[in-house]
Amino acid sequence: MNAKIHRHEFADKLTLADRLARAVAATLDAAVQARGKATLAVSGGSTPKTMFAVLAEQEIDWSKVTVTLVDERWVGADSDRSNARLVADHLLHHEARKATFLPLFDATHADDVDAALADVGARVDALGLPFDVVILGMGGDGHTASFFPGGDHLSEATDPAGRATVASMRADGAGEPRITLTLPRVLDTRALYLHIEGADKKDVLARAEAGEDLPIRSVLTHARVPVDVYWAP
Repeated sequence: MNAKIHRHEFADKLTLADRLARAVAATLDAAVQARGKATLAVSGGSTPKTMFAVLAEQEIDWSKVTVTLVDERWVGADSDRSNARLVADHLLHHEARKATFLPLFDATHADDVDAALADVGARVDALGLPFDVVILGMGGDGHTASFFPGGDHLSEATDPAGRATVASMRADGAGEPRITLTLPRVLDTRALYLHIEGADKKDVLARAEAGEDLPIRSVLTHARVPVDVYWAP
């Protein structure tokens, strides 16, 4: 492993959600104070819902925060499979309703994710880099972002020297086609968090750290800042 890993383990998921939300808010607030703006890239799935609810109530200047996604299923925001809908339902409320949200799904190219890559990548690039905070999750198969084992563009998406901002991904475990930030964009951040829950995912992470060829290992190998792992049973 090349990256330094900071471990934060909690007795329960509620405590984890509270501590992670407060850590993220403090980092965003510091960015706003220092540079007048902040950027946050978040992941989907069921794991971050409670953390999003706590984060939404943190009293920072959300009007100067832009939120985007690490990855997205290629479905419209009205789908219950949409990460954009997840963020709208669980994060963009209370104080955080003032934030700007940049989706990755492009309705202009709803039938062809590959046709949307240039436009979506340009919009992400316009946010400026580095991100201030990136929050990753991880599946039981070791995927993070949409870096799925067996994915059709996995090697390109996880190339640490790649120049693309986003990539498409199709894989047996992915369901719909997806769009994802590439590894270099995920890692171009001032703070990097990995939020996982359950003994099974802790074991998967340990396997990756031990050298098993799982997609999460690309993050652990190439991260430019410490990876703060937040875990609860």
